[in-house]
Amino acid sequence: MLPGLSTLFVFLAWTVFVLYSVSILTWLVQVFVLGRNQLVSEEDLAYGHDDVQVRILTIGAEAVVQATVDSVPDAVEDIHVIAERDIEIDGATVHVVPEEFDCAARHKGRALEWARREVSCTREHILYLDEDTIVQNFQGLPDADVVQITEKPLYTGSLLAFLCETFRIGYQYEQRSFGWFTYPLYAWGGGVAIRKSLEDELTWDVETITEDTNFVWRAAESRDLDFRVLNLKFRNQAPPSVRGMFRQRRRWFAGTQHASGLLPGRYKLLFGFRLITWAMSPLIPVLSLLLLAVPQYVPESTLYQFGSLGLFGVLFFITLLGTLVYLPRERVTLLALPLTPLLVVLNTAGALWALISPVHTFAVTEKVAPAPEHVSPREIERVHPKLEPGAFEHHDGADRLIADGGVDAEDDAIPAPQE
Repeated sequence: MLPGLSTLFVFLAWTVFVLYSVSILTWLVQVFVLGRNQLVSEEDLAYGHDDVQVRILTIGAEAVVQATVDSVPDAVEDIHVIAERDIEIDGATVHVVPEEFDCAARHKGRALEWARREVSCTREHILYLDEDTIVQNFQGLPDADVVQITEKPLYTGSLLAFLCETFRIGYQYEQRSFGWFTYPLYAWGGGVAIRKSLEDELTWDVETITEDTNFVWRAAESRDLDFRVLNLKFRNQAPPSVRGMFRQRRRWFAGTQHASGLLPGRYKLLFGFRLITWAMSPLIPVLSLLLLAVPQYVPESTLYQFGSLGLFGVLFFITLLGTLVYLPRERVTLLALPLTPLLVVLNTAGALWALISPVHTFAVTEKVAPAPEHVSPREIERVHPKLEPGAFEHHDGADRLIADGGVDAEDDAIPAPQE
């Protein structure tokens, strides 16, 4: 290797090593220190099914939405579907956002804002679901401004994308610490409950492509936000293709980057650091493998060599956490462990793509976003080895979709009813 290239490689290696070391140490503190005893327990539930209105956002995926509506517990009677075109749904009231409705928000935010203005709600909380979210274990909500419900993606046909989701779910153990922060690090809109009075105070009428995180950050900016995490693991669809996953991650990165202007200085620094390490994550497995393959070209420091192997090992530990969420029934996730280096690269490649080629969807003026990639419930039942025909239709969201799946590294905060 030429001397100049060797120096450049060493500099790059040390830069990535330092950044990712801080990132991993921060994650470990979040998971094992800040996140301890932070999940909502059964005793914390202050509101029951009667205190919740459910709203499901969709372009017009009728079969997918019907499965979501069917999954809502029978005791929840106030269910609304907010759609961009007229669809027929049993068990819910369908509202179509008028084409002439205009506001600052675009895409999903526009539909959210129209529903806020036009759909009556007398309940304490609105539980927002994505069109592909399957409710499970739902017994009620704690007394909080925002309640984030955890997710657990379903296999939809792309094994590689599903295994990447397994790694992501392991990393999302950090969500347990989010109530500790003044500004929660992000929000997942596929399962989030918001106090109705807070929604009316803040509205959704802002231009963004990550509506849920943007809303939570504006809420934190306006008050001492009470943010809780409810570990119910609502089932949602894993991306049906690796390409679709790349686009999804790219949009997440760009939306978070765009919304970071809402943050105070110390949080801007934190999020800037997180964004950089997120985008550089694909380099960690590559550099670690180079250490093994061509050790003569990597820094000779013992700290670097053992530290790099340690960071590499933590990636496998994160995958293990994600795998534990799916065991014992969904054992295919065990394949994620030996594939961890590849999964890390694929899972975060969309963020690197967004850093190199930023998304500017939030600047486009069309009112309705393109329909997301989803798989029909029947197709999921066909390809998923643990789902029988009719599983979605007969599922009640007070129970688990897959009976004894979902063993966590610790017990669920709220146990599922005995079947």
